[in-house]
Formats: sequence, structure tokens, C-alpha cells
Amino acid sequence: MSRKIVVTSGKGGVGKTTICANLGLKLAEMGQKVVMLDLDIGLNNLDVVMGIENKVVYDISDVVEGKCRLKQALVQDLRCPSLYILPSNKIFSTTKINSYNIKAIVEALGDIFDFVIIDCPAGIDSGFHRAVYSASEAIVVCTPHISSIRDADKVLTILNSYKLSSIGFIVNKVRGDLIVNGQMIDVNQICTLLKSNLLGVVPDDDTISTCKSMGITQTRGGDAFEMLAKNIHFGQNKIYDYKSKYTGLFGALKRKIRQKFQ
Repeated sequence: MSRKIVVTSGKGGVGKTTICANLGLKLAEMGQKVVMLDLDIGLNNLDVVMGIENKVVYDISDVVEGKCRLKQALVQDLRCPSLYILPSNKIFSTTKINSYNIKAIVEALGDIFDFVIIDCPAGIDSGFHRAVYSASEAIVVCTPHISSIRDADKVLTILNSYKLSSIGFIVNKVRGDLIVNGQMIDVNQICTLLKSNLLGVVPDDDTISTCKSMGITQTRGGDAFEMLAKNIHFGQNKIYDYKSKYTGLFGALKRKIRQKFQ
């Protein structure tokens, strides 16, 4: 049975699309058939993040309007054959896109793929509800900042009104050096505030890339995404250690060096 997971956030700029892309890639590398569906209509950039923007012929609006078959609109990632993307359209040009036909598309994709990952638009307007309506699980992305945490809490409250089998959250852009220095909210505090299931922690890592050709496998971010993918697929509960390298004498030196060059 396929898993239909919507990835959402209370506000933009938290790295939601990057989370989708890397999670989809890691699951595909684990042998799963994965499709990522971009529902951020009008502000879509999953195709750009995945480097397939020049390969897009049809998009989701063409599927909804009957201009092409669903399989015709899917774009295969050439680096990972079991990973596909269903692009969104750049302009909201049709009123035919609604919760019901999006759900029909997601259900059809669920017959083909092991994982359907839905990149949801930020916020809680109609685009949010359209995406969540199609999903059976939800992941909320936030950062260690008060405004992001507060918005994530609101989104989690709304998600609880849906009949979802699983709801959890990811903390993105975590700076272990700042947390050890007391300059950033600790992930444990965020867990206390949100009262939800922590699925993963992703460090603020400049080397994170969604493209294999640019190399994500041996980065701190790559390790964190691999843990995240295993947590979601196998039900594990391993969280990336974001603090240990910044503790002790050598850790203090690393903190000073990193902050000096930020």
C-alpha cells in the first residue's frame, strides 16, 4: 500500500521544497518507487530544485484539463530511475484544479508508486487544504525560530482536524554551534512546544544539494536526510546529532571558527 505524505509549513522560507527533494531522493536510493508532486501552483520550484525544468512538457494543470495522460506529465530523474516528478504550472490558469481532482491524481499515483510526496504551498489557505485533503500522512517543516515554531503549531492544530494516519515535524536549518552557545532554541525545547512527533533534524549545511552530481551523500545534511528517510520508511527514531561536534574544548574552537566566518 502506497504512502501519501504531504510536506507543509506554516510560513515560506523554511526549506520545505529542499526537504521534499532530498527525502524523495533518499527514499528512491533505498529502492522505493517515489513520485514528488508539486502543488505550489504559481510559485512552484520543485522542478528547478531537481534540475528538470528544461525537461517539463506537461504539468498538473494539463492532466486536470485532459490535455495529456498522467504518465505523460511525469518526469523521470535520470540519476535515480525510481524517482519521478509531477511538475506544477507556473500560473494558476484553470479553475478546474480543486481538492477532488487532485485527490484523484494522488490516488492514481498511489497505484504506481510506493511513496507519493506532496510539496504543499506554505500557509493555510485553499492551496494548503487542497494538498492535505489528498494525503494520508503529514510532515510539518519548521526552523528554530519563534515565528516559524508558532506557525508550525498552528498548522499542526489544523492537521489534527484531518483524518491522517500520521503527523510529525522536521526541524530544518539547525545550527549546533548556536544552540550550544544558547543563541538558538534547542530542538528539545521545540518538541516540548509543539507536542508532536519529531521525525528528523537537518543541520544548516551549505553543502546540502538535491543533485547527485553536486554531491549530497557525504555531507552532514546527507547523513541527516538518510536518517530521516529511514525513520519514515522503517519507523526508526534516530535523530541527527547536531551538538556533539560543538561540545568540549575542540567543539568550542569549532564554534568560534564557524561564527567568525558566518
